[in-house]
Amino acid sequence: MKRIFVAPDPGHLRLRNASRAVLGIALAVALAELAGLSLTASITGGLAALLALFTVADATVRAQRITTALLPAAGLPVLALATTLQGAPLGRDAAFLAVVFCGVYARRWGPRGHALGIFAFMQFFVVQFLHAVPADLPELYLAVGIALAAAGAVRFVVWPIERRTPPAAVPAPLPGRGLARPTTRQAFQTTAACAFALAVGQLLSEERWYWAVGTAWWIFVNTASRGETLVRGFRRVLGTVLGILAGLVLALPLHGAPGPTAVLVAVCVFGIFYTAPVSYSWMMLAVTVMAGLLYGLLGVLTPGLLVLRAAETGVGALFAALAVTFVLPVTTHATNDAWIQRALLAVRRCTAEAAARLAGSPTADPAPHAAELEVLLGRVRMALAPLVHPLSPFRDRRVRARQVLALLDDCARELRGLTAVAADPDAGHDARLAAACWRVEAAVEALLRGRERVLEGAAREAAGAARTGSEAAGALGSARGAETAREAAGGAEAAGSCAREAAPGAPEAAAPDGAPALAHLRGLERLLAELDGPLRTAPRSLLVRS
Repeated sequence: MKRIFVAPDPGHLRLRNASRAVLGIALAVALAELAGLSLTASITGGLAALLALFTVADATVRAQRITTALLPAAGLPVLALATTLQGAPLGRDAAFLAVVFCGVYARRWGPRGHALGIFAFMQFFVVQFLHAVPADLPELYLAVGIALAAAGAVRFVVWPIERRTPPAAVPAPLPGRGLARPTTRQAFQTTAACAFALAVGQLLSEERWYWAVGTAWWIFVNTASRGETLVRGFRRVLGTVLGILAGLVLALPLHGAPGPTAVLVAVCVFGIFYTAPVSYSWMMLAVTVMAGLLYGLLGVLTPGLLVLRAAETGVGALFAALAVTFVLPVTTHATNDAWIQRALLAVRRCTAEAAARLAGSPTADPAPHAAELEVLLGRVRMALAPLVHPLSPFRDRRVRARQVLALLDDCARELRGLTAVAADPDAGHDARLAAACWRVEAAVEALLRGRERVLEGAAREAAGAARTGSEAAGALGSARGAETAREAAGGAEAAGSCAREAAPGAPEAAAPDGAPALAHLRGLERLLAELDGPLRTAPRSLLVRS
């Protein structure tokens, strides 16, 4: 709980976003009620508004408007399909799995595909949740249309937060073609998980099986590797169990009373948006309590239903774990290595731009690259979450992962300072600054080359083990690891020597005008040198292997 309220919230962005969500969803539900729509339609509209405000995360306001306008194109056909097939279980199940696959596959097109895929899936889900039938379709269409209009008006007209605080950029997904593309693999994984969750969930309950499918689906949202998915599954189960316990205390005694239920639903909506960026478990607690309150409004909430919800959640989480482990798995190691390399490349680009700016180039600008590094570090934290999790059994890797995160955070801090100095038109420049920039770039290159060589050494060692035995292969791998470290360190030292030779007349201490920039660059050099240890480990103890 303490983490939620002490987590940094620059510009009170989380607070404002959560408050705006409550306003937008309340407006959507109020308009649906004023239009005389049924309770089922009003709930559908409220969930549509929630999804529009929660999932649309394009990098520009214009792109967000376009994505919001496209949501009906993705959701309304699925809504019609789900209601039409409500009386045909086999067709309904097959169509649901097709929507699951397409919804995940759409993530390859970035934030827009991600949002449209989630919206389409949730339209099928809400039909199962509310047991809607074809006769309800006109009301549901009207409710969704009203809700999206209300959410768009609040977001882009009444309370346009993004105009003053641009949304954080979303890093491009990891590259690949065919089954090598992570999003394609994830589409098959999610579909397999949902298929088994659907089958077993229906054995538990022919009416509430969709919670198992929904759990499996949402566990795969915003994850890219086996480790990330397993951690997210654990957090979802934990949040759901806590939410059920809270629901027994908060939702059951109300017996669906409209006034108090509406107030608590608004509190849950606020909690969903406020906690989502910092704690998935707390967000799931709010989601679970909200679902219980909605069941109370529908007049079907019982303790047994909440227990069934916990069981269905466990089924979905189990099959998500099995699917991510055995169906086209994307290893934690491969994902982490890719994001860490991207972060190091951003350090190099930012340093190069800062050097050019300090040298007098009017077009050089390190600020975009510093911002890119901040975004990439967020992705690195997500990728390393399985290792730094308290329940991780790999203590040595947990320690190294925390070292990497701390050192990369310090690199970002030094680059922010360097960017601020470079932006000052009165900042001084001397040859020592250029030399220091070159040394930083050389250190990044040495880290990247060393990392590649360690991985190649691990592969060669594994091949050698098959031929000569594990003991001989281990000795060979250790020798190669030591040779790699010597070569990379020599490369960095040679690059530094070249930089020093490029400024033979430079004084030992920088001129006063260049001192701040030089201090940041020396700090970067030191941090990159310290990164060498946890990143370039012996071939048998890679930072992340799963």
